[in-house]
Amino acid sequence: MELAQDKLDLIEKIIRSDRKFVNNEDLYDDFFNETCKRSFLIVNTVTSNETLEAYLRKIVTTSILNVLKSEGRLRRTRSGYMSTNEVPLESSVTETVPDYSKIQISYGPVEIQETPEDIVIKKDILQKIVDSVNKIDEEDPQKDYYRLYYLRYEKGMTQNEIAGELNLSQSEVSKRLFRLLDKVKQAFNQD
Repeated sequence: MELAQDKLDLIEKIIRSDRKFVNNEDLYDDFFNETCKRSFLIVNTVTSNETLEAYLRKIVTTSILNVLKSEGRLRRTRSGYMSTNEVPLESSVTETVPDYSKIQISYGPVEIQETPEDIVIKKDILQKIVDSVNKIDEEDPQKDYYRLYYLRYEKGMTQNEIAGELNLSQSEVSKRLFRLLDKVKQAFNQD
């Protein structure tokens, strides 16, 4: 059995349009024979031209790769296939760039001096926070917001420690801290 001329022309067109065909034109006959061998059954069974062309493109790619590998013009790398004439990027980089992986670099702490403006701004912000907390505590004294603020942010106590100190549950301490922070934010946004 032979393939029809239109099918042979289609195979030739696909081979010549494949990017690996460039610089390997001398192997055209091998590409063509390998493709015909692999596609014989498909060409005679598929009736749709679009489907046939899609199948043939895959077969041509596989055939070209196989021929190039068998001719020693192509080798498999981690990132795909590469011509044997090309130098892998990894090897060229390691040859030209010294290996710095064993060098240890340590940095000492850097002290950034605060400008007088930064200090004044921080003091203003802290004073506004304290004033807001005092005002919030005066509005709702039974919640003990000022003491809560002092224990959490001045003494650095955990919510569990504060709960033991104020005879509250940890969840109640969490709720009050959340409300306090929310009210402080609102106070900042009003100004």
